[in-house]
Amino acid sequence: MVDFNRRQFAMLGGITLLGTLAAGSIGACASAPEAIASNDLSMVDPELREAAGRILEMSSKGGGFSDATLQASRERGASFVRPFLPDVPVVGRQVPGASGMPDVTVYVVNGGGEAARPAILHTHGGGHILGSAKGDVPYLQAMARELDCVVVTVEYRLAPETKYTGSVEDNYAGLLWLYRNADAIGVDRSRIALLGESAGGTHAALLAIAARDRGEVPIVLQALIYPMLDDRTGSTRSVPPFIGAIGWDAKSNGYGWTSFLGQEAGSASVPAAGVPARIADLTGLPPAFISVGALDLFVSEDIQYANRLIDSGVPTELLVVPGAFHGFDRVGAEAAVSKRFDAAKMAAFRRAF
Repeated sequence: MVDFNRRQFAMLGGITLLGTLAAGSIGACASAPEAIASNDLSMVDPELREAAGRILEMSSKGGGFSDATLQASRERGASFVRPFLPDVPVVGRQVPGASGMPDVTVYVVNGGGEAARPAILHTHGGGHILGSAKGDVPYLQAMARELDCVVVTVEYRLAPETKYTGSVEDNYAGLLWLYRNADAIGVDRSRIALLGESAGGTHAALLAIAARDRGEVPIVLQALIYPMLDDRTGSTRSVPPFIGAIGWDAKSNGYGWTSFLGQEAGSASVPAAGVPARIADLTGLPPAFISVGALDLFVSEDIQYANRLIDSGVPTELLVVPGAFHGFDRVGAEAAVSKRFDAAKMAAFRRAF
């Protein structure tokens, strides 16, 4: 079984599910179906069942998300941010924001060196309402060391205080800064990839679209890890009861998307520009790697997005992992299924680079 405890779990912070747990708001997932709530974890990979049980136990004690409790959730999550690794350099920078918008904080991981190396522009998860770039730095340090690349992660503004129009521009500002300052930080401009987990996957997908449309920054890969792509999931489109029962659920999803969009998730008036799955034209996008667990709330929307990319002529790799729930690779990192999941992601970057 996976060695797992609450503090270890919470310290992993950054992605949607983990930010939720770290913030003490796992109650957002308290609507798990009776089969799951009664500890029937037969659909969960055996190595992940201990972690899944702890998540469900914690979910039964929480109170869910609301505007009134969000700040306290963020503060609790911030208390679990881990120190940076000592052997991979990290530099915080303030970079110019889009016209009329504030400057943006980015963290440059593993920058410098004599030879130009590939780079990843990273956008963190947190359901659009939680998480931080700083909280993901240790995870990104380990990735940058293994891939021998530079990673720039963006501290984009969160919802509901900032709607999608602001956070999307924050992330594009980070990408543009990376491209324009490639020589200074040791980056090969022809080998820039995008990476985002969960809500960070929203942003990575939207960045790929923006990069295509604006024609300023070439992208070699968009790596979307259990990405949050469609506001209609769990709002106007129902899912089977065992999907999304562990971790990020339909109610949480509705709150996150509504906060991000500034209007009710799933409604007919939702602007396509804020939702990757609502973008009509996916032609000309960079190659994609999409991975998700079969029990994740996002599994169907991720499969559909991959199908649309393929139909649009975009080289796309899709990995769906049986028995895996949202964020399983972080909470059960030592499980064989998590190691295979991570290895597939790293292989996709190596091929792109």
